[in-house]
Amino acid sequence: MLAEYLEGNIRFLPSVDSWEEGIKKAADPLLHNGSITPQYIEDMIGNVNTNGPYIVIVPGIAMPHAKNDGSVVKTSVSYLKLEEPVKFPKDKEVHTFFVLAAEDSTGHLDLISDLSSILIEDEIKNKLEESKSEQEILEVLKMVE
Repeated sequence: MLAEYLEGNIRFLPSVDSWEEGIKKAADPLLHNGSITPQYIEDMIGNVNTNGPYIVIVPGIAMPHAKNDGSVVKTSVSYLKLEEPVKFPKDKEVHTFFVLAAEDSTGHLDLISDLSSILIEDEIKNKLEESKSEQEILEVLKMVE
């Protein structure tokens, strides 16, 4: 299911200037395909400003998301991988972003569950980190779905 959502929404960049820019760049594909509005990006950044870097779910990987207050048009996921990590508050370094946008809380929980089950497996997490193309990422995810 995750690979299906990510198709066409995967990006690679050398670096970003801030964690806020990281969230914006990671969410760009969803904004451009009409899955989210600009307000959703602001809501994700606001969550970190209010609640701290709780979206850094495992070392190096952040899962930005926010409650849908009308800013998610359709459930979707995007992926951004940075060559150089960016620092979040509390000096948490992140090089991989999975942006989650869910129309409702049920879809949100399903996506978080799927992603979490992938990231707790070190072998899968390492393969994702070594991937250098959208195709490689999708192949890794399809192996475990």
